[in-house]
Amino acid sequence: MNAGGPEWVVREDAGRPVLLALYLRHALGIRPPEELPALRGVPTAPPAAPDDRHLRLEHEWREYWAMTVEPQAHPSSVPLDLVDGFDTLLALPVEGCDTLRSAVVPHAAEALAYSRSAMERYRHTSSSGTHSAYRAYASAIAEHERAVGRRAHSFELNVQVLPLTQRGVWWIGSLTIAVTDGLRGDVAAFDAAIHPIIAELA
Repeated sequence: MNAGGPEWVVREDAGRPVLLALYLRHALGIRPPEELPALRGVPTAPPAAPDDRHLRLEHEWREYWAMTVEPQAHPSSVPLDLVDGFDTLLALPVEGCDTLRSAVVPHAAEALAYSRSAMERYRHTSSSGTHSAYRAYASAIAEHERAVGRRAHSFELNVQVLPLTQRGVWWIGSLTIAVTDGLRGDVAAFDAAIHPIIAELA
């Protein structure tokens, strides 16, 4: 963030709600978003026949995914209710999500364990000094400013560092990207990968 000038805010995390949603995506055999790779170490259900129930399940999951990734941009039009077995990490609209609500319950224990383990791995890596969130983004912003000959515009970016099977960066919301944990830990490669994102925003 630049005091007295344009401001930028980058939030980096491996959020358990996001990890949980992606675990359930694979466990339920849901394909969208097509471009986003699978999580490592998650058993993927065989592709389901595109019958009415599965299409409804997919639609409900996509709504849940949008609310999870960027809740302020995708508020529910009806109250949310916690789903049994998921502690406080999963709440779904009280109406319009019956198919998803019943489908996720059998996967609760495994999904919670996976999300906890992946989040703890991220926290350990980020606290061990192998990468500095502030330094990585500040460097990319400074380089962008030099390239364009002006201060960066104010922007906000949320970064989810996830254990995905393919290395890369993907937009998963209007202000949110997913980056593979392996890429995030590679200073030079991450620097090159984040520059186009910064250029698009700043």
